[in-house]
Amino acid sequence: MDARSKTAARVHEIAPFHVMEVQTAARVLEAAGRSVIHMEIGEPDFPTPEPVLAAALAGIAGGGIYYTSALGLPELRRAIAEYYDARYGTRIAPERIVVTAGSSAALLLTLALLVNRDVQILLADPGYPCNAVGIAVGPESNYQLTADLIAQHWTPRTRGALIASPSNPTGTTVPWEEMESIALAVAARGGALIVDEIYLGLSYAGQPRTALELSDEIFVISSFSKYFNMTGWRLGWLVAPERHVRDIEKLAQNLYISPATPSQRAALACFTGETHAIVEARRDEFRARRDFLVPALRELGFGIPVMPTGGFFVYADCSRFGMDSERFALEALDATGVAFTPGMDFGRHRPEAHVRFAYTIAKPLLEEGVRRLARWLPSLRPQ
Repeated sequence: MDARSKTAARVHEIAPFHVMEVQTAARVLEAAGRSVIHMEIGEPDFPTPEPVLAAALAGIAGGGIYYTSALGLPELRRAIAEYYDARYGTRIAPERIVVTAGSSAALLLTLALLVNRDVQILLADPGYPCNAVGIAVGPESNYQLTADLIAQHWTPRTRGALIASPSNPTGTTVPWEEMESIALAVAARGGALIVDEIYLGLSYAGQPRTALELSDEIFVISSFSKYFNMTGWRLGWLVAPERHVRDIEKLAQNLYISPATPSQRAALACFTGETHAIVEARRDEFRARRDFLVPALRELGFGIPVMPTGGFFVYADCSRFGMDSERFALEALDATGVAFTPGMDFGRHRPEAHVRFAYTIAKPLLEEGVRRLARWLPSLRPQ
């Protein structure tokens, strides 16, 4: 009996991230003294805001770093509820808010609550790699699901739909009228709607709106990682229908007991005026980076039919350069020292023709990356 036969089948059904292969190759180059421009990983380059760090240190110095409720610190749940009211004009009962060990835990809790092995969740393809089953979408729908697509693909096995707005990897947002139609389409079929809003704070097309406006029955996932620049603190939250909170609490108790107490105490400072000013200035910087990178990539020959409206990603068609996206990414890294992610990490709909760029580095580095690609790409044979 080999080692593989002794492990659970689910382990062998999970594909590795191709971006990690690119990142490993980039580190090898850097170890050899090469300069690498990193546009492969979706992690902001900005540090955690100073008020958040100060709150963490004060919380640790004050002692009392014990388990909290599996649902999170009551004062943090209240602060998140007040944030929805102040930012989006949407009143949410704190009792519906579950603080989680990262937004990935929020998604796992939601799916553990809703999904048996024999049911399906509809989602867009391309999409975030941890989501397994997708519906092919393209620029005609902003790379997002629509109510019509949900109706076409709904089967007796379908339990609900998962929407990411803004999306990873495309950076696109579901138009509000379409979000309303999606909510109605899912509700009419007795399903559950899950909306991933972890990039909602990084929206660039007017005042963003939360799907929580539409119904108390929607599950919304959010995070302190992206907008608040707290990636390593591993803290997120889930807003759930109130009748499900007790079952979610039981799942959380058994999976991780509670979110990290120092992270929760730090996160309380996210909702101060000082922190708000810091992260809003950083949002403006992300938008400026997007406004540079998208036209620059188009000028180089990448196909970008839809302007990203949120987050910090550009999903670009690289098919004219004559090789699949994985080979293209690795050859570009070797030739230019520019690292980006092959589309194989984002679903099954033409992944070989797309790559993802993350504008999570300073604009001068983006400019240098574009210059390097501009020197190399003419050596390829356009298709």
